[in-house]
Amino acid sequence: MPEVDDTVEIYAPPLFEPGEKVQSRFTVKNDGTMWDAELGEVVVHKGDEGYVRDIGTYLQRYYIYAVEFVGRQRIVGMRGRELIGLDTTQEETR
Repeated sequence: MPEVDDTVEIYAPPLFEPGEKVQSRFTVKNDGTMWDAELGEVVVHKGDEGYVRDIGTYLQRYYIYAVEFVGRQRIVGMRGRELIGLDTTQEETR
């Protein structure tokens, strides 16, 4: 049986802030939400690095981080669990 994610992330502060450098934990394919990529096309590879540009929410439950992957010239919406923070200076101040 699939695990149900009933966590309401927005009750806690975001994991990342705008300007923070992050790395993708997974390869991500277009699920139909990206107009400039074919359905199923890989838009981010595991290990790609980028910067958080903005933070939004989805279903009033989850944070969605708009991450600019400069090397791919693409902005992709990612969940916090899909990212690893690379800015140690911001991590130390939390």
